[in-house]
Amino acid sequence: MNREWAYVVEDAGKASAVPREEAVARHGHASLVWIHLNGRDSGSLEWLRDRCGIPYPAFLALTAVETRPRADFLDSGAIINLRGLGATPHDDPDTLVSIRLWAEAGFVISISYRTISAIEQVCEKTRAGRILDPGDLIVDLADAITARLDPEVAVLGDLIDDLEGHIGERAVAGARSRIAGVRSRSIDFRRFLQPQRDALERLSLTTAEWVTEEDRLHLREAANRAARMAEELEAVRERSALLHEQLTDLRTEQIDQRSLIVALIALIFLPLTFVTGLFGMNVEGIPIRSDGMAFWWIAIGSCVFGAALWLIVRWRRWI
Repeated sequence: MNREWAYVVEDAGKASAVPREEAVARHGHASLVWIHLNGRDSGSLEWLRDRCGIPYPAFLALTAVETRPRADFLDSGAIINLRGLGATPHDDPDTLVSIRLWAEAGFVISISYRTISAIEQVCEKTRAGRILDPGDLIVDLADAITARLDPEVAVLGDLIDDLEGHIGERAVAGARSRIAGVRSRSIDFRRFLQPQRDALERLSLTTAEWVTEEDRLHLREAANRAARMAEELEAVRERSALLHEQLTDLRTEQIDQRSLIVALIALIFLPLTFVTGLFGMNVEGIPIRSDGMAFWWIAIGSCVFGAALWLIVRWRRWI
């Protein structure tokens, strides 16, 4: 379930959970006030609009239905949207779910419509006194998101490696559907990772006083990791497309071989069928009808004719 909370962090690093009204009142008197809201709660959205005190454009950005990773600066604050793995995949229409933030000196308000898996790790660090200001919060959130995404991207690459290693085997069952699944997931990831890298790079270049030089270094590192994952996902997408083409060629080749075998069988048996049908007619005048050895002569002749056709096929290297 998507929870709500409000933390106030004192200058000494002591964090305490308080009601959100009290947290807003402490804004300006603590090193960090962090309020997180559930976007599905209409009451929380009304409170955000009427009593939180953030700029109205920031409210519109935080409550937008469709979002993509971004980092835009407004007055002394910043609107930040990030995407990460969801904690409840059965409830998430997208592979990566969003968390939207308004950050300014000493104050961060975040909102999510679905629970992002990395958020609990950031909450634990906040309660432990390891997050002291908005810059620390954004950096830790970006690091937690990229750290959880990295293994997922690596798994996609490993799946493609495994499929490439067995692409020549005829016993690869369901390879086409597996490749399609890997390609679809890589496209979903890359669709958000590319703009997320741009957003993190833009944050790392900010001159806002509440973002320290150390925070900028960490943000650049997170942007580099996002760029590396985006490049790896692009490689996975291209490799999966090539694998799909190879599978199509392999399937076409198998169909051609089987069609050739059927055609060769027909080439051998059609003349024999004609001969046996001709001598099997129940009419007067058929030669050797009264000969007791007629069946054996026809059977032996058919075998010899069939063997001769088979040798001709092998000699011409049709198979």
